[in-house]
Amino acid sequence: MNKIEHIGIAVADLQKASSLYEQLLGTSCYKTERVESENVATAFFKTGENKIELLASTADDSAIAKFIAKKGEGIHHIAFDVDDIYAEMERLKAAGFVLLNEEPKKGADNKLICFVHPKGTNGVLVELCQEIR
Repeated sequence: MNKIEHIGIAVADLQKASSLYEQLLGTSCYKTERVESENVATAFFKTGENKIELLASTADDSAIAKFIAKKGEGIHHIAFDVDDIYAEMERLKAAGFVLLNEEPKKGADNKLICFVHPKGTNGVLVELCQEIR
């Protein structure tokens, strides 16, 4: 894993949260995107080398909607940049980690993604991200 790619924050209202984070971070959202496969709308912010991804549900039964219903708004996941998502998935499976998907999926911000189950990572949902080339 190369670096933290972004921190994902679950929000109930993307527009309201985007305004708040623009004020908080002193920078504008650089990209919004819907990820239909995950039933989310996203907004990205960058400060220096750091990125924040806001995630709002677009369906009542999405993972983000369930997360907010159970835990409220807040940090949802931490994403790590990887060079080869397939190799990293195999390494983690061999080490005993449980992956939430068997194959990488297309995620937001031009990335292939895979999630690691939080039960094996001390309650933290970990996302692997590889730039689509």
